[in-house]
Amino acid sequence: MTQNHHEIDLTVRLTEAPGAPEHVFQLSASDGVLAAGSTLPDATAALAAVTQHGEDMFFPRPGPPKLCTQQYGGPQLAVVTGWFLGREVTSQFSRTDGCEIARWRAMAPLLGGVAGSTGAI
Repeated sequence: MTQNHHEIDLTVRLTEAPGAPEHVFQLSASDGVLAAGSTLPDATAALAAVTQHGEDMFFPRPGPPKLCTQQYGGPQLAVVTGWFLGREVTSQFSRTDGCEIARWRAMAPLLGGVAGSTGAI
C-alpha cells in the first residue's frame, strides 16, 4: 500500500491495565487538515502533538542510552500503528519510567487523553 507523504493515518489501541477493555481511536489527516473518521476525544490536539513530536517519537534517532528516573506512572499501554507522512509506524507507549512518562505526556492527546492532561483518562 503506497501512502501519500502528506497524510497521517494512525490507529491507537489503548488499555488502561492488563486485561482491561481495549479502546481504539483513529487519527486521519491530509496536508495538516483533520479528515473525517478521526475518533480521538481531542483530535485537533492529537494532530498538533503528532505534527510537533511525531518524527522523534515514532522514529527515534539512535544514540547513547538515556538515563531515566525510576518511577512508575501506571499500567497504561498504547500501541500506535499506521502511517505518518509516508512512513509506516509501529510504536508502543507506556508509563514505566521517567523517559516513557515524558513520551506519553508529549503524545497524550494521540493516546486518548485531552490537551493539558498528564495522560490519564
